[in-house]
Amino acid sequence: MKLSDLPADLLAARPHLFSSATVPVSAGDLARMREVIAAVERAIDLKVGAGGTAPGKMSGVFMGYDFHLTPDGPQLIEINTNAGGGLLAALQAGRDDVLAAYVAMFRAECPREIKALAIVDEQPASQYLYPEFLGFRTLLEAHGIATLICDPAELMLCHGNMWHEEQKLDLIYNRLTDFGFAAPAHAVLREAWRQGVAITPNPALHARYADKKNLIALTDAAQLAEWGVDAETRRVLLAGIPKTEAVTAERAEDFWQRRRQLFFKPAAGYGSKGSYRGDKLTKRVFDEILAGDYVAQALAPPSTVRHEVAGEMTELKADIRNYVYRGAVQFVAARLYQGQTTNFRTAGGGFAVVSEVQ
Repeated sequence: MKLSDLPADLLAARPHLFSSATVPVSAGDLARMREVIAAVERAIDLKVGAGGTAPGKMSGVFMGYDFHLTPDGPQLIEINTNAGGGLLAALQAGRDDVLAAYVAMFRAECPREIKALAIVDEQPASQYLYPEFLGFRTLLEAHGIATLICDPAELMLCHGNMWHEEQKLDLIYNRLTDFGFAAPAHAVLREAWRQGVAITPNPALHARYADKKNLIALTDAAQLAEWGVDAETRRVLLAGIPKTEAVTAERAEDFWQRRRQLFFKPAAGYGSKGSYRGDKLTKRVFDEILAGDYVAQALAPPSTVRHEVAGEMTELKADIRNYVYRGAVQFVAARLYQGQTTNFRTAGGGFAVVSEVQ
């Protein structure tokens, strides 16, 4: 499968989805990112065990570990359990081996032979990454997996199985940003998950990895030691994740005074929505942050690349996303942008190929 197999009109309507830039990343930084990811996995397993639950491995497709490359090494700024773009970026890079790994990943997520799968999102055709949904359908159907793209309202739960009209579904690929299936419109998914229908990713995975409050504990040396995390793993985590704190009204003055060194994020947010660099904050927005459920992360500015756009050299910021399955990195891509956060609205920005350099 190739990028040209996706509908040209949909790609044309998204002119900033892909960047023609190539982002060099050193072999050492790639290795350090893998080291941080492995350390997070170890620590979270111990956290679950400390909570009285058998750790066990919990998997989900397209875990995203997002890093900024800094003079002090890669800094993990966010963990996502619903990381979009993995297929698009692999197609952009021409990585057939990665596509094969993705197909194997979906098969591994299903407890039985997978014959039919549904990609589920609200009004999927209106989603910015809808071309990726179509790409998944093409890829998976080429491997004998019937693939539907649908809204949750089109699904029906019957006798412990999920159905779309007359099609019984073996697996739900969840692209919703309602991570806990809390909305009334998603009640069928919530009940299906409760009854054991295979849904990936799911609310338990999000709570375990992607709630940003987890970063508070992962940057708290005393908490890590209490979980039984060994000294070397603690060192890796504390060096590789910016210090993260819960924002509380009681500490308002402290956070306001330090705001220029902080980045504020909603604990349950996604896609950089509602996120703010502290040096850009107004008092009104800060009051809204205090009234919400936010974390503050030590500022770890992204690296930049220079790229020619419309005949002029332009500086673009870079996020480096590691797509991870069961603790192993499958693929690494960059997202280029200007402004505070990735937005796919920057001329010359979008997904970019990562080139490993020495």
